[in-house]
Amino acid sequence: MNAPIIDPLQGDFPEVIEEYLEHGVMKCIAFNRRGTLLAAGCSDGSCIIWDFETRGISKELRDKDCVAAITSVCWSKYGHRILVSAADKSLTLWDVVNGEKITHMTLQQTPLQARLHPGSSTPTTCLVCPLSSAPMIVDLSTGSTTVLPVSPPDGGNGLAQPSRAKFSDGSAPFTPTAACFNKYGDLVYVGNSKGEILIIDHETVQVLGIVPIQGNAVVKNIVFSRNGQYLLTNSSDRTIRIYENLLPLKDGLKILYDATNELNELEGVEKLKAVGSKSLTLFREFQDSITKVHWKAPCFSGDGEWVVGGSASKGEHKIYIWDMAGHLVKILEGPKEALIDLAWHPVHPIVVSVSLTGLAYIWAKDYTENWSAFAPDFKELEENEEYVEREDEFDLVPETEKAKEPDVNEDEEVDIVTVEKDTTFSDSEMSQEEILFLPVDPIPDHLEQQDKCVGSTSKLGDSNQSGSPHSEEAEQNGQTTNHESSPVEAIDNSAAEDTSAKRLRRKRKPSEKVLELQAEKVKKPPQKKTSGQWII
Repeated sequence: MNAPIIDPLQGDFPEVIEEYLEHGVMKCIAFNRRGTLLAAGCSDGSCIIWDFETRGISKELRDKDCVAAITSVCWSKYGHRILVSAADKSLTLWDVVNGEKITHMTLQQTPLQARLHPGSSTPTTCLVCPLSSAPMIVDLSTGSTTVLPVSPPDGGNGLAQPSRAKFSDGSAPFTPTAACFNKYGDLVYVGNSKGEILIIDHETVQVLGIVPIQGNAVVKNIVFSRNGQYLLTNSSDRTIRIYENLLPLKDGLKILYDATNELNELEGVEKLKAVGSKSLTLFREFQDSITKVHWKAPCFSGDGEWVVGGSASKGEHKIYIWDMAGHLVKILEGPKEALIDLAWHPVHPIVVSVSLTGLAYIWAKDYTENWSAFAPDFKELEENEEYVEREDEFDLVPETEKAKEPDVNEDEEVDIVTVEKDTTFSDSEMSQEEILFLPVDPIPDHLEQQDKCVGSTSKLGDSNQSGSPHSEEAEQNGQTTNHESSPVEAIDNSAAEDTSAKRLRRKRKPSEKVLELQAEKVKKPPQKKTSGQWII
């Protein structure tokens, strides 16, 4: 699509299903940093890497010891590694290029989500959110785990409470909680079941700030935007909230410690809330006030201009898109299949959603070209019209049409070495070692399929040598026709998709020209070839 002729007033968000990806039963998906590769975790324990440009499978990562469903996949910063968590309580770190396991370990709880540290190109630590335990920092090289606090401390020291302590109301200490790194990984934001966001230094496991959420609802998802300016939370009160990050992107940890030291007159939770108010501020809320649906897998667009969330209702595949001003701009309705995961492409207005049946649907923009939006004097015609030129339209008037001298400094040096930064990734440099594409490994056919192909080829060759009327007619016209691969002879696509691999064929009715050639062939005597010439 030619970008300059697209109407800029059209919303830059997906509208229709472009196509779908199918391989096994996919459960979760994740784009790499540039959006050229798409990783999908399947129910059989394998991880499929799709080349998103060609929609082909680049690599399949399969661990013979893991047969449980994949719960999450996460790319490293430059795409060299993939972290896979599975329902059998395992964490596996893969080398993407070689397809080899770097680390494999088993936790005590089932990890629902695992995220690699975003500040390193080859991370060895990750953030894990287990099913029935507090979030933890896992060192993949040593296997050690550090449990993060999920509630504010009793004293003012900011240290974590014991992991088995119960809340004051006597409720269970842990429900599935959400956590995420900030942009550079020096802070961890944890959303707990009491409707609070804890800001934690993951190295010292110290709570530095608390941000209470209105309604005190359980936080189910927490996600940072790509540029680190906004934080999204999805709560059990069916509301998606956007918080603006008031901390600088790189020195946020230092600012928090300075704010903690300045507020010496406060103690305990009040001090943590005061620090939290200097870290996050509520920016916008999104909800469906009519249907009151729960939200599934909410996230930001790649440029942070849109917020997207899937409906968690059973039997429907709906995706809601809002702008940052709080307006609902689009509701995408897919097939009657529940939505379990979705991801927005980092660069393009494309959304990929995963259904309960294991298919990945690709939603793309339905572009409408509007030339008059860029040239007000351009006239769009519904149909062709005869153009009548003026009498003097193409007359040459040398006096009035003198060519203007170009205002170009020919002595100025032109820089052809410096590469301009991509505005989408202006926050970080482009790594020379970043993986954008993977070589596609050819997958050989099964032996039975090869035998069928060889058999059909030999039959085709025999039929051509037997002197069928179709082949003779093609030879007379100087053409060679392969009727096995002719699309005219094939029936509809439903027969082509038959699992029995039986392809039904029907013969073409000969045209009038073919009948005339056959009649002439009967009347004419046989031809002989002598010394390179045809003689009748």
